[in-house]
Amino acid sequence: MWNREEARAKARALVGQMTLEEKMSQLVYGAPAIEHLGVPAYNWWNEGLHGVARAGVATSFPQAIALAAMFDREALQRVSEATALEGRAKYNEFSKHGDRDIYKGLTFFSPNINIFRDPRWGRGHETLGEDPCLTAELGKSFVLGMQGDGDVMRASACAKHFAVHSGPEAIRHHFNAVASQKDMWETYLPAFEALVTQANVESVMGAYNRVNGEPCCGSKTLLVDILRGKWGFEGFVVSDCWALVDFHTGHGVTSSPEESAALAMKNGCDLNCGSIFLQLKSAFDQGLITEEQIALAAERAFTTRWLLGIMGEGSEYDKVPYETVECKEHLALAQETALKSCVLLKNNGILPLKKDALHTLGVIGPNADSRAALTGNYHGTSSRYITILEGIQDECGDDVRVLYAPGCDLYRRKTEPLAFDNDRVSEAVTVAEHSDAVLLVLGLDETLEGEAPDDGNSMEAGDKPDLLLPDVQSELLERVLALGKPTVVVLLAGSSIDLSVAEERADAVFCAWYPGARGGKAVADLLFGRRSPSGKLPVTFYHDEDLRHLPEFTDYSMRGRTYRYLTRTPLYPFGFGLTYSDVRVRSAEAKQLPDGGLRIRASVQNLGAVGTEDVVQLYIKAEDSPFAPPNPVLCGFARVNLAAGESKEIERIVSPASLTVVDDSGNRFFPGGRYSLYIGTSQPDARSRALTGVSPVSVTIVL
Repeated sequence: MWNREEARAKARALVGQMTLEEKMSQLVYGAPAIEHLGVPAYNWWNEGLHGVARAGVATSFPQAIALAAMFDREALQRVSEATALEGRAKYNEFSKHGDRDIYKGLTFFSPNINIFRDPRWGRGHETLGEDPCLTAELGKSFVLGMQGDGDVMRASACAKHFAVHSGPEAIRHHFNAVASQKDMWETYLPAFEALVTQANVESVMGAYNRVNGEPCCGSKTLLVDILRGKWGFEGFVVSDCWALVDFHTGHGVTSSPEESAALAMKNGCDLNCGSIFLQLKSAFDQGLITEEQIALAAERAFTTRWLLGIMGEGSEYDKVPYETVECKEHLALAQETALKSCVLLKNNGILPLKKDALHTLGVIGPNADSRAALTGNYHGTSSRYITILEGIQDECGDDVRVLYAPGCDLYRRKTEPLAFDNDRVSEAVTVAEHSDAVLLVLGLDETLEGEAPDDGNSMEAGDKPDLLLPDVQSELLERVLALGKPTVVVLLAGSSIDLSVAEERADAVFCAWYPGARGGKAVADLLFGRRSPSGKLPVTFYHDEDLRHLPEFTDYSMRGRTYRYLTRTPLYPFGFGLTYSDVRVRSAEAKQLPDGGLRIRASVQNLGAVGTEDVVQLYIKAEDSPFAPPNPVLCGFARVNLAAGESKEIERIVSPASLTVVDDSGNRFFPGGRYSLYIGTSQPDARSRALTGVSPVSVTIVL
């Protein structure tokens, strides 16, 4: 395992030989070479959210929210390991050719572990969902896979955006997120704490906004008191890109670039993704910062470079060949994760489709043949794309005639007339009329939900004004469903969409998220029964009218938000997802361990006629504590693979932390008393029971 103390000593010795100006020069993301010391140029900014991004061809994995839907630690760890290895392969070749530009380094600004607290947030599909437990567990797996446990670090992961950051996008550069201490320590901070204290994440990125009055990238509370003080973080802190300029232009907490640079550095921001640290010399000359503070930041930066083995000493990873990029094993992993991530939301028996019962299949919709709808955002380039249409065509071959019509654009642009495009919808209706069954492929892409101001966004920001499909798609849905043809609605999107019409009138509803560049093959495999769907929702799917009952988007209170605090009946609950079989937990028992945690043993059986994977989920509630969230919360999960009729015994450990609650002052403690445990393939809410017809097994334990 990599040795931080040794790397720190080397970094301190190297920085000690630098002039003040040389130390400063290394604290911006595009750090220049220092030739007389043998220091090569290095660009700190790289992205690896679901595969290496923005650096040319790379394996394209499903978007982060889809990876979360797997509820699979091991698979996600393999994804981040593959991403790091492809990053190494690229770094080795780029460096050989003298290319040390942006997106060519080994410090990946991933994962995004913000909590997807509100369904309107455009960047939510970059996250691992709405639940702190799921986000923490999957986030740890991401870090462990990316950083590895070799003699040097495989690549550097980054927990972002610290902290309390989940929209609105349009005002993030001057917005102050006000969060109670209970919400801070119960919802917004636990995943960051887990990645720092349990996975040793190498870097943390601050957010654009303020939290309770302090700008995140210069917050004494967040960076000094909590991150380095309470949690003992030893890596480097990087600003979000161009966030430091917001200190004086947006937040108004400083009056000059020099003051902004000084505020960030004094509170532990070591590296500036942006340009404000170019003012460090002026800030130093004004007496706003000291050379010791500058040296400390440089030492932290070079400690990471030594840990990565890229300071000329060489490492095992220097031999990672370029052929690792899009290798057969990584492409197979992308296919496997796409298969595991898709969520079957409704099925009246139409799925899986049977080719021998079909002569003609209609594939309709603006996302049916869309490459953009495969990849989400923060993506690389694929050497091949397989859209949903192409996957269906390949699967059907000569056995089934596939008819296609886009039906409409993704959305109606402002320059278009209000009248619906009857030529396109007429074609779609014609295709449906001539088909035995219809796949209606709807949804969004990164132009409708994403980061602002992303060049791809069609609006000022990537947030959603509502949870409805774009009006042209809603009209298309109505026209096709009115024909009464057997219809499967396939959704490609990264967030909650109100599919009430499809739930009520379509024969099946299937969520494919953004499944990766070749995701069309996985979708076809699932729809035609080569594999059974097994993904679960990592977010609640609300009705659009529910927005009226949530706090304002700018209100960071958790009241009424996410499954933990939801008081209304959702469209589809967190943790919900069907398979082509019938997996049930038959019995369960809980035993307290010496450390205060619980050992859960459960018997799981596949009562159906089809082999499948499914996800066993554990939920818990401290019944006697007024500080427990109103609904049971996730405290564990396990993927299980069962042949038809097969039974398995599974065991899971519930950590002592899962038995604690957080009071209004932010104190976490063990309340004791009665605990209700629920073990099943969905959460223990009435809506899940209504959708599945099955209740989880419940266990009551007094501690």
